[in-house]
Amino acid sequence: MGSKVKKVVLAYSGGLDTSVILKWLIQTYDCDVVAYTANLGQEEELDNLEEKAIKTGACKVYIEDLQEEFTREYIFPMLKANAVYEGGYLLGTSIARPIIAKKQIEIAKKENADAVCHGATGKGNDQVRFELTYLALDPQIKIIAPWREWELDSRKSLIAYAEKYKIPVTITEEKPYSCDRNLFHISFEGGILEDPWVEPDEEMYLLSVSAENAPDKATYVEIDFEAGVPVAVDGEKKSPANLIKYLNELGGKNGIGRLDIVENRYVGMKSRGVYETPGGTILHIAHRAMESITMDREVMHLRDSLIPKYSELIYYGYWFSPEMELLKKTIDETQKDVSGTIRIKLYKGNCLVVGRKSNQSLYRHDFATFEEDTVYNQRDAEGFIRTNALRLRIHAMKR
Repeated sequence: MGSKVKKVVLAYSGGLDTSVILKWLIQTYDCDVVAYTANLGQEEELDNLEEKAIKTGACKVYIEDLQEEFTREYIFPMLKANAVYEGGYLLGTSIARPIIAKKQIEIAKKENADAVCHGATGKGNDQVRFELTYLALDPQIKIIAPWREWELDSRKSLIAYAEKYKIPVTITEEKPYSCDRNLFHISFEGGILEDPWVEPDEEMYLLSVSAENAPDKATYVEIDFEAGVPVAVDGEKKSPANLIKYLNELGGKNGIGRLDIVENRYVGMKSRGVYETPGGTILHIAHRAMESITMDREVMHLRDSLIPKYSELIYYGYWFSPEMELLKKTIDETQKDVSGTIRIKLYKGNCLVVGRKSNQSLYRHDFATFEEDTVYNQRDAEGFIRTNALRLRIHAMKR
């Protein structure tokens, strides 16, 4: 097996799985391993990562700061589509996989590597997301998926392996759930969370306070949109990544963005996930509010019918697919007039829209008012109703 691969680019997080995988690759394939980490806003998780990878055996380390590209080219297009999987999940982990895999393929080409490797298990969605992206961008690339090859079959066995080879890891058997963090969200799964009846421990959360511990005074924030994209907060222009970070802090302080769901994985099983998405929750609600006064009704309803498909494509791993390219172009067309300002009230876990304004607004006070007007003849409604009721009347007459 070892003679078939000379150099591998490993998607490396420094966590338990990929730390063990780095050592395992060297032992199993007798190959050079290039450790690659995508900086998507993991914060302290990036500390000492290069030193750790080298000590574990990596011949070279790439740490790529992709935060602005991630937000601009992946998160914001997803927000423009109002993508939500199964009614709640804002797809924070799912949307990170295509950019991680894309850069990994670029590094593999630069390093003349034979293969790429990821740390996703054989039970989860990430193996699909990574590998569909690899093959969409390089149809001939060799893929190594250790969880489908090795005899290590549990977190416990990985911890034992790490101890045997003196690989430093932070996970313990006492705190066995896994985390995945980027600047859009953080997810928790596994371990104690595998019992869907058990409430998550308050100490687990990292980005937000509980609603009970949020301030007793409401926080107001105004978000400016241009063509469906958030560009400023409270009148101050911000880069895409900094805008998300600012709203994460604001939302987190007010208990915004927690979610505890059991979702359907692409591979067929159900899985319990706990998520924190403070800034993303604010932007999702604000964006829909911006659309409410700027989008034509039928365009909005047609676009809404595409949301489940768009969300599935992200969740399943088809970001780089012909159907997603078509959907993204369609969504962009719907967003041309989605510009203006939304005012949001944050209070103890609630994210409420309390103001909307736009130069592209389709809301007309002179038409909508309940007071006297000169632009709408209420008698016209009678013919409208009777015409639309015709088939109902005929149906009733038949009975």
